[in-house]
Amino acid sequence: MTWSLVGMLAVAVLAAPAVHAAPRQQELDRLVAKYHELRQFNGAVLVADGKGVVLKKGYGFANFEWREPNTPDTKFRIGSITKQFTAMVIMQLVNEGKLKLDDTVSMYLPDYRKDTGTRVTVTQLLNHTSGIPSYTSAPGFFDKQARNPAKVAEFVKEHASGDLEFEPGTKWAYNNSGYFLLGAIIEKVTGKPYAQVVRERIFEPLGMKNSGYDLHATVLPKRASGYELKPEEGYVNAPYLDMSLPYAAGSLYSTVEDLFLWDRALYLDTLLPEPLKKKMFTPGMSEYAFGWLVKPVMLNDGKTEVATVHHGGGINGFSAFFVRVPERKEVVVLLDNTSRGDKIQELAAGLLSILHGIAPQPPRPEVGETLRAILAKAPVAEAVARYRDLKATKADAYDFSEGQLNRVGYWLLKEGRVPDAIEVFKLNVEMFPASGNPYDSLGEAYLAGGDLERAKASYRKALELDPSNRGAEAALQQLQAPVGAPAAKPTP
Repeated sequence: MTWSLVGMLAVAVLAAPAVHAAPRQQELDRLVAKYHELRQFNGAVLVADGKGVVLKKGYGFANFEWREPNTPDTKFRIGSITKQFTAMVIMQLVNEGKLKLDDTVSMYLPDYRKDTGTRVTVTQLLNHTSGIPSYTSAPGFFDKQARNPAKVAEFVKEHASGDLEFEPGTKWAYNNSGYFLLGAIIEKVTGKPYAQVVRERIFEPLGMKNSGYDLHATVLPKRASGYELKPEEGYVNAPYLDMSLPYAAGSLYSTVEDLFLWDRALYLDTLLPEPLKKKMFTPGMSEYAFGWLVKPVMLNDGKTEVATVHHGGGINGFSAFFVRVPERKEVVVLLDNTSRGDKIQELAAGLLSILHGIAPQPPRPEVGETLRAILAKAPVAEAVARYRDLKATKADAYDFSEGQLNRVGYWLLKEGRVPDAIEVFKLNVEMFPASGNPYDSLGEAYLAGGDLERAKASYRKALELDPSNRGAEAALQQLQAPVGAPAAKPTP
């Protein structure tokens, strides 16, 4: 990249918003501030249109212990937004003739199991159609492995080489193992560590000086700490995760300013020629391209959809959402350090609505918080009755979305209150009878309580409503296996 291009990108970030944008900037700021007030967002925000940055600001604390504020140059872990950088490096190697999209895994990782590696292609790793099981979905993975550093080759052999869940290319299932393997392929082709390759090929050419591979041992100025919001304790430090585990699927950090540089560079041919960029943004199954979802976002008027490319990221203590509207060169970058991935897309849709002249829907208090407060002191019947009363009398005053009861139910499971969790999940099934996820959660609660027949029925219903639910499918296969027999393995 030439110096002039770096300068142009830097000016785009640093330029003050135009005068005409001042009212919009205030409206955007007010919306984010409302989310922050309700503890539904804590982090940094950047909103831009074709003319440049409209809002760039931090909210709340990067470190609660020291009361250090979040700022636009605070560094956050970005989780699965990492995948689009991994995909870009792969496409650069394709452009250089160093690999092909229809090449198989075994061509680059000769030690990988041949029965699988000779059937799975690079494309299938990129767009989550490989059929290789995702290591993050393995039962007990985080409990057993989260704190243990891993070498790439050893991790691939132990955690990213499972039996195929389906014939490659026939189904879609979000897959961190696929992107871990892509990182291993990048290292094999380039002869360099993944972190170095991403830095040399993307971060340095674009002037993304505040982005990199996050390592716990590194003293990293302005790095945000990660937190979780608990029902009773409030904010607590997020569980430790060794960053060698997310690797090329989720180990990068960045800032809202650097991700704006990335956004603007994607409109140019600096990193990749237009034909290959077009390929990268062409969706396969389930609207997923190479590290990007190509999917419209509904704005807050309930009728306006905008064509976007976007991706979220969630990793211990952090949530991120990065949404681009290429037709209008709009972008919203949200980086949160309190695990509020449940609200981040909703906030992004509100911010996009403001850019399009549509009144945003303000955030509402979560009915789940009210229920957890009741359940801390009273029986579950009282909480269920309170939910029904609020739903009947104050439906617009609270957030009654599906995830509210689901999170309460899992909190109860974690507390060992299995019968109470079952009642909450049953209520969620009643409220959302057309959604598969509440049935899946109810099945898990029945299983925890030893009611195998009801667990089977719930998992069957979950799978009927959502045939792509691999977790429900695997649970049902295990429940239906003969007593004493090993769990049935999905057939490719």
